[in-house]
Amino acid sequence: MEPESSSSGRAAIIAALGFAQILAWGTSFYFPAVFAEPIVRDTGWSLGVVVSGTTIGLLVAGLVSPQVGRLIDTYGARPVLLASPFLYAAGLCGVALAAVPAAYLASWLVLGLGMGTGLYDAVFAALGRIYGREARAPITNLTLFGGFASTICWPLSAFMIEHIGWRDACFVYAGLHLLLSLPFQAAVLPRRVSESAEDRAPESAPRPVNHLPKEGAVLVLLATVMSLTAGVGAVVIVQLLIILQARGADYAAAVALGTLFGPAQVAARLLERMLGSRYHPIWTLLASCALMAAGLLLLSCGFRVLVLTIILYGAGYGVSWIARGTLPLALFGPVRFPRLMGKLAFPSLVVQALAPSVGALLIERNGIEITLSVLTALALVNLLLMGTLAVICRRQLTIAT
Repeated sequence: MEPESSSSGRAAIIAALGFAQILAWGTSFYFPAVFAEPIVRDTGWSLGVVVSGTTIGLLVAGLVSPQVGRLIDTYGARPVLLASPFLYAAGLCGVALAAVPAAYLASWLVLGLGMGTGLYDAVFAALGRIYGREARAPITNLTLFGGFASTICWPLSAFMIEHIGWRDACFVYAGLHLLLSLPFQAAVLPRRVSESAEDRAPESAPRPVNHLPKEGAVLVLLATVMSLTAGVGAVVIVQLLIILQARGADYAAAVALGTLFGPAQVAARLLERMLGSRYHPIWTLLASCALMAAGLLLLSCGFRVLVLTIILYGAGYGVSWIARGTLPLALFGPVRFPRLMGKLAFPSLVVQALAPSVGALLIERNGIEITLSVLTALALVNLLLMGTLAVICRRQLTIAT
């Protein structure tokens, strides 16, 4: 039995990848939340320039995601995932040393390469490559670690910035990528490239959706749903405190309510982990779209129990990341999963990169009420598209059960 096949080997892989996810998300997507203000104060650069670094990183991650999927499919998970800590470290050192905005933004190009090779989409593809059809539980377990990225990295970043400054904090994070994330993953990821899922599958094995006539429609719908989920989610995360204050909460209450977002994500993921094996992942994504739409609809209608809206929306957003990895695997099987994961990630990462800027512009020009109405409408359209996808895949679901 190979190490990654044993329960202890699997736990070690998930623990190492999970630690890497916390560090990767904390030093990329969640970076501006704590670092932006100190950087602006120290350098005099505009807030827009500082925050746009994350946009550049996500755009680069989206652009390289199809190539990353092909590399994982061809060479296995190890070389791709082990490249990510080097890229993160180089990018963070570049940010720390940047004396002008151009150098700062150029460093985010490197960080984007690290994001493309080390965030969820790449790691989901890697887990599919390692475990095949058994990857659903590892993917779900991995997202439990990722859910704590902001909980751990935000206070850690604030502590370091206060005591050693933002530049040295970047250097510390670069060191953590190289001294912890890299060796942890190197110790557990399989060294050899196992035979492909296509080689392992018997000729008599039933073919998944990718051999049915509506494959194109399924791919387009799935990519659209994933992109809308990521886009709406990015806007709400960035503007959450502003939205809550517009709904009557003062700043302190808004911050307190915002802290419920992370636990709601993790709780929903734990529930999916316990019950997920009993149903097809398409129902996970359908439930995610429904919960996000319900939370936004309540906010848009002025529902006063803000705690409930945060819990509903946070739970839906949390399990959307599980479905992002498990649904393509269930629909298309492990044969093409790494490559398809890369292709599906491309539009959603691009939308996720651009959405916060579009949301900020929408709020600036039209106000919170119009913005919430637009987000709610998009969430409801997304739910309708998801229902259409479930209907198209009904035959495959029947076969699977």
